[in-house]
This record gives sequence, structure tokens and C-alpha cells, in this order.
Amino acid sequence: MKQKMDEIKKNLEVEMKDVEDLKQLNDLRIKYLSKKGIVTELSSMMKEIPNEEKKEFGMLLNEIRTYVTKMFDAKKESLEKKALEERLEKEAIDISLPSTRVYLGAPNILEKLIEEVEEVCMSMGYDVVDGPEVEEDKYNFEMLNIPKGHPARDAQDTFYLEGEEILLRSQTSPVQVRTMLKGRGEVPVRVICPGKTYRRDDDDATHSHQFMQIEGLLVDKDISLSDLKGTIDVIVKKLFGDDVETRFRPSYYQFTEPSVEVDISCFNCKGKGCNICKHTGWITIAGAGVVHPNVLRMSGYDPEIWSGFAFGFGAERMAMLKYNINDLRVFYNTDLREVKHFDRGELKNDD
Repeated sequence: MKQKMDEIKKNLEVEMKDVEDLKQLNDLRIKYLSKKGIVTELSSMMKEIPNEEKKEFGMLLNEIRTYVTKMFDAKKESLEKKALEERLEKEAIDISLPSTRVYLGAPNILEKLIEEVEEVCMSMGYDVVDGPEVEEDKYNFEMLNIPKGHPARDAQDTFYLEGEEILLRSQTSPVQVRTMLKGRGEVPVRVICPGKTYRRDDDDATHSHQFMQIEGLLVDKDISLSDLKGTIDVIVKKLFGDDVETRFRPSYYQFTEPSVEVDISCFNCKGKGCNICKHTGWITIAGAGVVHPNVLRMSGYDPEIWSGFAFGFGAERMAMLKYNINDLRVFYNTDLREVKHFDRGELKNDD
């Protein structure tokens, strides 16, 4: 029996030398190791072996099976290595040739700007909160000191969904109201509320029926306009540079008293006058003011004890100023040529 197994080994070694690819190797494996293969058929001889010789026969059988298996595994590894080397040689890359330029994506411009404002506000202790875009009239208007029939409602051109009670929010101020209500008139509030808002408008280079607002609210004790001025100044310098100045001009909003328009010195001409600032040296970027006592009172805060300020930026306007974009629709179309100039939210030169 040992002589027969030695003969199988020799025959396999001879046949293995003629194998040149994996297909030939697989055919040879079937010949030796399949259910009807040469090595497998040896197992059927076990019943013919005397009992006293079965142990030795079993050991020889395992030996020949292990030997044949290792021969096939080694040959397979050698053939695969050879095939890989041939493939690498055929598919070699000429690194002396210029590579094909691959354009990488960039963060959404508006989201990047909002994240910048969020980061600077969070560094001052603000929380970022959001609320429903489908809102109740009570939160969108009434609790902001804009009762039914007030002329200020007409200016916002609201999308109403169900009668006059359910609407698409025309500002993110309802989020501030909801946050104050959670404070139950006892907890200081310091939040920033970025999000989508909706107003009926004709879309053009400077108007859109949908736009992003970034509103902030602080309610605490002994809060004044000077606190608001300092907060706005920190945000503006983060976005436009340390040399940019801020100023307040008197204005009117229903939910703040006093109310102000926030201007920044023109970062393009440094106050000398140019097309961006309409030759005034200043650019209006936000509305703000001290929270109206009625708003505090309706939200559960006693205006004799608590005070606060609120401010609101238009994200699109801020981005248009920062990145010198002259058409609002750039933010909402799908033309990749518009966004390829931005790398990680920063303006870059591109050919």
C-alpha cells in the first residue's frame, strides 16, 4: 500500500510541472481530490484491509491526503502570484504623465456660514435650538406682540395652511418664544435659532420665497443695549475680520423696544465708499433690539425683573457679502460651477 501511495506522489509531481494556470490546476485537483478522485478512492479500500493493519493504513491515507493538499495549495499560491505580477506589469501607470484632475465636493455655503455663527455663539454660552417650520399663528405672531389685524402681518406675506391658525413660519422667532415658555419665567435664556423661513415673494437675484434666518435671544437680569452691541461685535469680527466696526441705527420692530438696525463698516473699501456699500461706507446686516416687555410678559417673564435682547441675521445676505455673491439663487440651484469656487466653505481661486 505504501508503494501505491509513493507512486501517486510521483505521478502528481510530474503532472504538476505541466500546470501553467489556475484552470489546469483545478482540473488536476478534481482528478486527485474529488469524490471519485485518486486519493479519495483509496478510502474505499479500507474495508478490504485486515483490522490489525487499518490503523497504519489510516495514517498513510491521512499523510497522502495532506501531502496532495499542500501541493495544490502551494501551486495555487505560486500561480496567483505570477498572475498578479503579470497584471501589474501590463497595467503599470506612467507617473510621468499629468494626472486627471478630480474635483472634490465642498460644504454647502449657507450651512458653513451658519456653523461659523453657531460656533462663536456657543463659545459665549449660547445653545443651538430649533423648532417646527409648520407653526401656529399664536407663536409666529401673537406672542411676539403682533396681534390679529396688526399691519405688520401684511408685510410678511405669510403662507397660511389651514385658515388663519396654521402657517409656514415667516421667521424663526417662534423658536425663541417656545424656549422662553420652557423656562417658565424663572430660567435665564441664551439661544441661537437658525433655520428655514417662508414668505410669499417673487424669486429673483435678491428675493426668495424661502430663506435662512439666524436669530439669537438672551434673557437674564440687567441686560442692556451695550450687551447686545458687544455680542454683535464678536459675531461680526468672526465673520468679516477684526478690523470691521459695528454701529446701531434706530428702527422699529414689534417684538423689541428699543429696536435698531445693525450696520458694519464696509470690509471691501474700509469705509471709503464702493458699490458693495452703495458709497456710504456702511452695510446693513441685521435687525435687533431689547426684548419688548409684552413679549417677556406673555412668555412668563416679569419685565420688572427680567430683560433681554434679540437679533436676527439673514444667512443668505451674510454669505453674499462674505463671498461676493450677487445672485441669491446661487444657493438653491444645482449648477456645480457655482460651488466649485468654495473649498471647505472658503472662497478660492479656480481656473
